[in-house]
Amino acid sequence: MGKDLKRAYIQPINGCHAGEHIDVLFNPAEYSIEKGNTFQSTSLPGLSTPVTQFVTGNADTLSMELYFDTYSASSRHGEVTLREDVRHYTRKIANLMEIDPTLHAPPICEFIWGPPIGTPENLEFRGILEKVSQKFTYFLDDGTPVRATLSVSFKEYKTVEQQLSELKCQSADRTKLREFKDGDAVWLYAANEYGDPEQWRVIADHNQLENPRIVAPGTKLELPPLV
Repeated sequence: MGKDLKRAYIQPINGCHAGEHIDVLFNPAEYSIEKGNTFQSTSLPGLSTPVTQFVTGNADTLSMELYFDTYSASSRHGEVTLREDVRHYTRKIANLMEIDPTLHAPPICEFIWGPPIGTPENLEFRGILEKVSQKFTYFLDDGTPVRATLSVSFKEYKTVEQQLSELKCQSADRTKLREFKDGDAVWLYAANEYGDPEQWRVIADHNQLENPRIVAPGTKLELPPLV
């Protein structure tokens, strides 16, 4: 591998193996990043087309195929040497789906490939390993697999704090009306409207809510502008 060609690797960022590098033997030939949004369609009397409203964004998904070959890598100058079981490498990636004993959940990982971390050309994806499909394609006479292809899929992971900090919201300049629904929260209204969940007190005081944690579905709430 040339000096300028960086090898991709996977790194758990929490759990028992946090900070360890899991190298891929060969960089992927291609990868795809899928992004989507969820919308809700509401039918209104007298309209021929439902009204479509944005509900939420979906987590990005990074997908690729990783190729592993310990058969070719074990030959030196045309001489056959002891060939290693390819599962020694593929198992490290598949194990990232196992429940970490210190987290009681699979670890959060980063897939990193390219120039130094933080540069625009660098692929730096943080997420949970959602799917792994292992396909073994070449074997020694004793049945030891020495070539494999892994189809992997990572689901993006972001904390609530990260997502709120990335919201590019501006303070409202006029009062808005919202109908409270199941699953809503006053602090979430504040985060979406003002970019700060701590501003829930503004909404609670303006609407004279005795208990902001208990709001009956169907209640009309006014979201006033920040002073």
